[in-house]
Amino acid sequence: MAMAGRTVRFIIRRQATPESAPSWEEFDLEWRPGMNVISGLMDIAMNPVDRNGRPTTPITYDSNCLEEVCGSCAMRINGKAAMACSTLVAKIKHPIRLEPLSRFPVIRDLAVDRSVLFENLKRVVAWVPIDGTHDLGPGPRISPEEQEQAYPLSRCISCCLCLEVCPQFTPSTGFIGAAIINQVRLFNLHPTGTTLKRERLTAMMGDGGIHECSYAQNCVHICPKNIPLTTSISIVYGQTMTQAISDLFRK
Repeated sequence: MAMAGRTVRFIIRRQATPESAPSWEEFDLEWRPGMNVISGLMDIAMNPVDRNGRPTTPITYDSNCLEEVCGSCAMRINGKAAMACSTLVAKIKHPIRLEPLSRFPVIRDLAVDRSVLFENLKRVVAWVPIDGTHDLGPGPRISPEEQEQAYPLSRCISCCLCLEVCPQFTPSTGFIGAAIINQVRLFNLHPTGTTLKRERLTAMMGDGGIHECSYAQNCVHICPKNIPLTTSISIVYGQTMTQAISDLFRK
């Protein structure tokens, strides 16, 4: 879009503490080619003065890699969940409105507590078990075909955008979410990781498990890494049902 006046207005939701009431501040910044949302927040940090010339504090937000790899700069931009590092100022509507993700507790300003994702990763034993006490030698061979299947699943950057847009990810359902289900599929594919397949699928049967998914498909459309999340949900659902039936006959 054309940059009239060569300035950019940011309207940012501020919140000093998790308990305090939110408020809004506006900033007018000088536009430059290639500017993204994160560089705008950096400009405010270097000169924390609002559009009326009043001194304020820098905006608190999470970021690290600045190239859509770490997943930390997820926020709502003009009302939609997005990655701030890959959102170019010239490509979005102005003024630019920034808010924290709505499904997670606010820590301060645009920074939220996404620890539920990592707690759920632990819940589904999302790792490949190794002994670690001695040299185990080379690991099992993985064919190129298996690698091609697993690689797209491994690209998750823990941004939580799929959770932000999921209608089932609420306190009442405790839904584990598409990102976690995808990791279950990934580790069940691994020849060593599959030794914990039963534990993972048992977790999928518990409260907030895969049965809570309504298959809205918002997750697969918003994923910045184009992970086939709905395919993973379908496959893990089938694995879970197979184990549930198997468990009936084991009793």
